[in-house]
Amino acid sequence: MAARRRRSPARARRGRLAALAVGIGVAPAAVVILLAACLPAALRPAQPEGAPLPPVSSRWADTPPPALAVAGADPARAPAVDLVDAEWASRVAAATGIPRRAVIAYAAADLTVAHEQPSCAIGWNTLAGIGWVESRHGSYGGSRLDESGLVTPRILGPRLDGDGVAAIADTDGGDLDGDDRWDRAVGPLQFIPETWRRWGADGDADGTRDPNHIDDAALAAARYLCRSGPMATETAWRDAVFTYNPLTRYIDDVATRANEYAQMAPAG
Repeated sequence: MAARRRRSPARARRGRLAALAVGIGVAPAAVVILLAACLPAALRPAQPEGAPLPPVSSRWADTPPPALAVAGADPARAPAVDLVDAEWASRVAAATGIPRRAVIAYAAADLTVAHEQPSCAIGWNTLAGIGWVESRHGSYGGSRLDESGLVTPRILGPRLDGDGVAAIADTDGGDLDGDDRWDRAVGPLQFIPETWRRWGADGDADGTRDPNHIDDAALAAARYLCRSGPMATETAWRDAVFTYNPLTRYIDDVATRANEYAQMAPAG
């Protein structure tokens, strides 16, 4: 494991607070960020045939080809599957190896937040990078993402009981995570129950907010990342992702994966 960079006391305090928010992951954070190298090849995103990708910067996420919306769809009302152009989603899924249903969720969250907060400048590839690092787009541990967008069985992080992880006593009576003593991160984007209570979203417009549903989780993650303002610079992007998981290696891994997706995705 690479040594962590030293941080200022102020940044360290910020990190401790951020660690209580989201992105604890399906394993302790120091383990989650290394899972990519340990995954079986069958679980890794498919690489397109042809020339290898050029080297990518891991400093921050480049702007991807823009998500394509269905003509006339209202980002403020339309469920994710009615907002994102189906053919565009299929092309991106084929090119990147991201499950098509996950592409729709990430793109819909991007389009919705672009409507709500035009200056945020979050890209669907940033959400996809986080989704891959956190849960392999809902496939971690044998789970699967169905056509409705629901991940089953549920993906739960470790009990946050202070044993090598943050200690977070139960905040939801076990409603989301099934544990009435300690909290656990939940779903494909790994939300802590208390954070979900504040930021939970209804991306599929079914009247419920479910962290196990990728449309809901992706929209909540986009809003959470944009809460501090525009992400249009390297510093702002890294600071936003830092609040999701305060580890330099985590931020670099998200950026690397997001940049690969941006390069793989077809334009138009």
